[in-house]
Amino acid sequence: MQDSARIDLTSDGPERTCDIARRLGAVLRSGDTVLMTGDIGAGKTHFARCLIQSLLTMPEDVPSPTYTLVQIYPGLHGEIWHADLYRLGDPNDVFELGLTDAFETAICLVEWPDRLGDLAPAGALALEIAPGDEEDTRRLIFTGAFRRWAARLKELSDD
Repeated sequence: MQDSARIDLTSDGPERTCDIARRLGAVLRSGDTVLMTGDIGAGKTHFARCLIQSLLTMPEDVPSPTYTLVQIYPGLHGEIWHADLYRLGDPNDVFELGLTDAFETAICLVEWPDRLGDLAPAGALALEIAPGDEEDTRRLIFTGAFRRWAARLKELSDD
């Protein structure tokens, strides 16, 4: 039996990346966390913005939480927390942000999850965004616990 589910997708540009983000958003529920890694400029915030906008109860601007660390939105299935932990000084600051509680009750999208240390939720979905072979292409590599994510990850592919 497999321990983890994995899907590797290629995006040929920002609109395709948005499409993949919307597909993922459609299968997320409260208590789900997506841990997004990739270099600066890889497209983590773009992916998060598209996903969040697909789940909002009312359309609104979705700024990067680079300086606020966390932005919270009312979503169709509960709150959506978007965290950018690049500037986080200490993993224990996550408690002050309320993020550890949100992992249990909200949809959480976390950029720079390495800053969480051992506070990252065990059942989270990992998303690595990496440059592709062409200028605007990206590889999106999703990995998560098999039981929790296998069926949902199938919804991301065009097959």
